[in-house]
Amino acid sequence: MENNLNSIGLDKKPEETKIVVAMSGGVDSSTVAGMMKKEGYQVIGITLKLYDDTQQVSKSKQCCAGQDIIDAKRVAHKLNIDHKILYYQNKFKENVIDNFIDSYLSGETPIPCVQCNQSVKFTDLFDEAKNLDADALITGHYVKSITTGNTTNMYRAIDENRDQSYFLFNTTREQLNYLRFPLGTKLKSETRNIAKELHLNVAEKPDSQDICFVPNGDYASVIKKFRPDSYKKGNIKNLEGKVIGVHEGIINFTIGQRKGIKVSDKEPLYVIDINSDKNEIIVGSRNKLIKNKIKINKINLLANKDEFSEEVYTKVRSTGKLLKSKINLIDNNQAEVVLFENEYGISPGQACVFYKKDKFGDKLLGGGWIKK
Repeated sequence: MENNLNSIGLDKKPEETKIVVAMSGGVDSSTVAGMMKKEGYQVIGITLKLYDDTQQVSKSKQCCAGQDIIDAKRVAHKLNIDHKILYYQNKFKENVIDNFIDSYLSGETPIPCVQCNQSVKFTDLFDEAKNLDADALITGHYVKSITTGNTTNMYRAIDENRDQSYFLFNTTREQLNYLRFPLGTKLKSETRNIAKELHLNVAEKPDSQDICFVPNGDYASVIKKFRPDSYKKGNIKNLEGKVIGVHEGIINFTIGQRKGIKVSDKEPLYVIDINSDKNEIIVGSRNKLIKNKIKINKINLLANKDEFSEEVYTKVRSTGKLLKSKINLIDNNQAEVVLFENEYGISPGQACVFYKKDKFGDKLLGGGWIKK
């Protein structure tokens, strides 16, 4: 039976397999669509319009912006595949942008890309693919998926500099069994070479760098646009509780930040804590940022609980390294994570993602949101 599996692990010939490819208009998803078409699959491309573009946004280096939708349609035409655009601006505003702003105003450091994957891409797009009777939903994410029987597990990508598994920790078991990630075993340079071989117009297109609704990385301007009353002056205090300065609004600060505090001291000051209830910023020396115990909630598990009794690793920021850890599951919704090495600047609102090493690589076990 296994010998009859196609390249995405299904027991069907490619020409009998209908797939939906999520096409953002970038080189990665466009290349995936081209690869699947070349292998003979029945490909339907779907692009999501998630917000109303401004001129500033449409020219910035982001995914899902105005130019990207045009590029996705051009790629679909070049590949001669069906292409649909789904309009989810209201849902995106409610589930992603509003959540992002609320999180910042409560003193957290949010990750809107996780919320977007969770609430739009892998929920609505998942449902749309099912409605089209597709056998799988394919994306251009750099994560590795290995399917055994009817179960698919997610692993960190071969190209660890591109790995996006951290942003996908909230994927459900049902979604994961339906999703496929062909780029997880490729380097970015390989992806671009494939795009050139397929003569795709996006082969040299720069990577998206910003959060899609935040032009040029200026998140404070987005918050000011939607919540103009959020810029409230407040006190900057040291760890002894002494007022040593004034800030222009807590949305300008994140845990671990050094620049922009504008308070001089005998040693560099870092943001140690953000107290949204009192509208205060607490600052101190870098060694006060050291943490080795984290409380998390809203956990999503993709592995059996007995897998957590073995050696587990965690990642507490998207660009962070894997940290050897002990996960104490309190219940199905909460856990305490003990790091076996100190880490700096862990911030509420970020994700704490679990991994375990096996013969296939770094397997994603799930994760949760850092609360304390």
